[in-house]
Amino acid sequence: MDTKIIFNFLHDLDGNNSLEWMKGNKKYYEQAKTECGTLIQELINGISSFDNSVKNLIPKDLIWRLNRDTRFSHDKSPYNPSFRAHISSAGRNPIPAGYYLNIKPGNIFLGGGLFVSQFPEATKLVRDYIVKNGKGLTKIIEEKTFVENFEIVGEKLKNVPKEYDKEHKYAEYLKHKSWDIEYHIQDGVFLEIDKFIKLSVEMFKYMKPFNEYLNKALKDFKMHKRK
Repeated sequence: MDTKIIFNFLHDLDGNNSLEWMKGNKKYYEQAKTECGTLIQELINGISSFDNSVKNLIPKDLIWRLNRDTRFSHDKSPYNPSFRAHISSAGRNPIPAGYYLNIKPGNIFLGGGLFVSQFPEATKLVRDYIVKNGKGLTKIIEEKTFVENFEIVGEKLKNVPKEYDKEHKYAEYLKHKSWDIEYHIQDGVFLEIDKFIKLSVEMFKYMKPFNEYLNKALKDFKMHKRK
């Protein structure tokens, strides 16, 4: 496995973001994509040692396409110069919470939790769960490994929604519309593949309790089927 091919391809795509360039570098893209699939498989193998739900996943089902939807964007660049994958029992779907990987030169990071906010039903389920099970959240986020590596981020309202007590002990977390955690990794570490895989698996293991907490909250959520 050679992460340098992945890194170099994305760097070159970022500087040559056009249909013409991609058409002329199809073999280059396929090499990078293959290496990325191999990398995802190594991460699946590592995560499977502590989370059996991902054991039989297939890398190509977890990786997003590079193509961008430019219909409503001022940026008309046709590609997102990053390889992104969500390692979860539901594949790329953001629910249930799984293990997210973003590979982009200058912005390589691991993620966990609920990182989308466009599902009001999911947001309400998590908020209601926090109201009833806030102590469980506190226990997780006060763990040494969590404190040292993560903080809860994600889209957040300025005020607590009116249906919740603004003086609630966990009011700050009730303001959230998404609850995600990230761990950023330097480009140089990514290029040292063994070091990167070991670090990633370790951080994903630390994320697992937070994912499990959210997934308990989201157990009754049903993803809408596309028409």
